[in-house]
Amino acid sequence: MVFLSDREHKQKRVLITGADGFTGQHLSLALSEEGFTVVGVGGKHTENPSVIPCDLTNKNNTMEVVGKIRPEYVIHLAAVSFVGESDIESFYKVNLFGTINLLEALACCQPSPQKIIIASSANVYGNPRVDTIDESVCPAPVNHYANSKLAMEHMVRTWFDRLPIIIARPFNYTGPGQSERFLIPKIVGHFKRKEKKISLGNLDISRDFSDVQDVVESYKRLLISEIRSLTVNICSGNAIPLIEIIKIMNKISGYEIIVETDPEFVRLNEIKSLKGSNQLLKRLINFVPETSYEGILQRIYRY
Repeated sequence: MVFLSDREHKQKRVLITGADGFTGQHLSLALSEEGFTVVGVGGKHTENPSVIPCDLTNKNNTMEVVGKIRPEYVIHLAAVSFVGESDIESFYKVNLFGTINLLEALACCQPSPQKIIIASSANVYGNPRVDTIDESVCPAPVNHYANSKLAMEHMVRTWFDRLPIIIARPFNYTGPGQSERFLIPKIVGHFKRKEKKISLGNLDISRDFSDVQDVVESYKRLLISEIRSLTVNICSGNAIPLIEIIKIMNKISGYEIIVETDPEFVRLNEIKSLKGSNQLLKRLINFVPETSYEGILQRIYRY
């Protein structure tokens, strides 16, 4: 696979939406260190002074902000991503219509961006009856978050002939700084505080987790490649049962926590297992997430 040279991408403007979020902060730092001029936009009420406020659900505001930035590269991370979010409409307003507004604004830029990465989610696959999920598996979302992302994907593909777009489907990933609303930070947080017990939902689940640093590296390599009009998984290719995560944390922390099941945390449409294939990703960018699960958990625990 052909990559742009260092000279071709150094100092070029990359727009990161959702730059004030978990992934956005890690990505902004990594691309800045790589030599890009990073311009981050966040929600209309962002508290980060280095991030430009932009309400992607407002077409005029999006047109105005994007028109001023005129980015050469774009990574679109902004989304309502917490599956348990109770405001159902927000999934579609932000994830679908916000993306439509962004692409319409980018299409008006002169010159057009050299590459746009749209972050979708492996949740679009739902509960497929296969052990390992590659990009040929037909999506079958089981919640509004995933459904909004799949609707977004279908819409984005209508722009493939007009803009240089890659749709990325990251599987679960985590790292230092992620909110304890998410499973892994919640578990590690309990151990860091030496709590005696933890209440969880579905215990019979397995997930393909990656380190956020590996996901960021994948985004960076996709960004500077000549790939376009493609959908690709970002994953480690290995799924770990939830109970194994607890066992690793018992070892790291030096004590055993008591695990209880709380019915309030049990999701009726819970995806039982998500394990992805990263073979296409490896062929495209010669890189796949490889940080061990213990290494990921150690990094968060020591943060």
